[in-house]
Amino acid sequence: MADTLLHNFLDYIAHEKKFSKHTALSYQNDLQQFQAYLQREINPADFTLVSYLNIRAWIAELIDSGLTARTVNRKISALKSFYKYLLRNNHITVNPLQKIQGPKTPKKLPVFVDENQMSDLFSKISFEEGFEGQRDKLVLDILYQTGFRRAELCSLKEQDIDFYNLTIKVLGKRNKERILPVSLELKRNLEAYLQVKKNEGLVNSFLFVTKKDKALKEAEVYKIVNKYLGAVTTLGKKSPHVLRHTFATHLLNNGADINAVKELLGHSNLSATQIYTHNSIDKLKKTYKQAHPRSGD
Repeated sequence: MADTLLHNFLDYIAHEKKFSKHTALSYQNDLQQFQAYLQREINPADFTLVSYLNIRAWIAELIDSGLTARTVNRKISALKSFYKYLLRNNHITVNPLQKIQGPKTPKKLPVFVDENQMSDLFSKISFEEGFEGQRDKLVLDILYQTGFRRAELCSLKEQDIDFYNLTIKVLGKRNKERILPVSLELKRNLEAYLQVKKNEGLVNSFLFVTKKDKALKEAEVYKIVNKYLGAVTTLGKKSPHVLRHTFATHLLNNGADINAVKELLGHSNLSATQIYTHNSIDKLKKTYKQAHPRSGD
């Protein structure tokens, strides 16, 4: 019974809710971990017999094991989605998560690369000769100029680029499509890359491929970004998502409207975008302190 409910829920979020593979796998792991806990504490391990006391005890066990508040809250979020599903489908009459609150998480500002460092990346760093070097540079350029998520970048196909209208189409989370502008410089870089790709005899319709004509994988994109960001910044985190943070922060620092940035990032609500304004405020404070004669301590 428990396995059937879990299987049906995972099928629901994958095919009806259109959760990404990464999110669906995280939910699966979290719920299976909770199921294993129930097998130790409740006999039989029946999701429909769970009370809020069982869930509170599990949360306490997670915290005692040393997991961060962010990780614990992610697991609670998976449980909340699961039990809403059970309630909606009449498997339970009371949601045991109603009284549950997760641990408070400290607010962390998005990590981003300085504008001068990004300029150095494209003007001073040497990329490898040939196809792979040109591809890697374009990977970094597109991530910085569009704010794409790693999965979005890997799913791009040549047909998604409209060179006439200077736009690029991307399929975001939960199959939400958005159109982003392409600068003239990026257009030229894309055209140059596609010509090199053609000269190499690579015909895969995915935009970014390997020398064996296979679509570039997310892990490979991470390695590319980590390698070249490491040449211009000492940030501890050097991932594709850092370039997404950098894209948003630089736009806001240079006066972009926050609602426009929200649309460019593909956020469903403004609160997800507003975290980037804190970086902009920090820059304003720094500018004020450096420039205003009465700003000293």
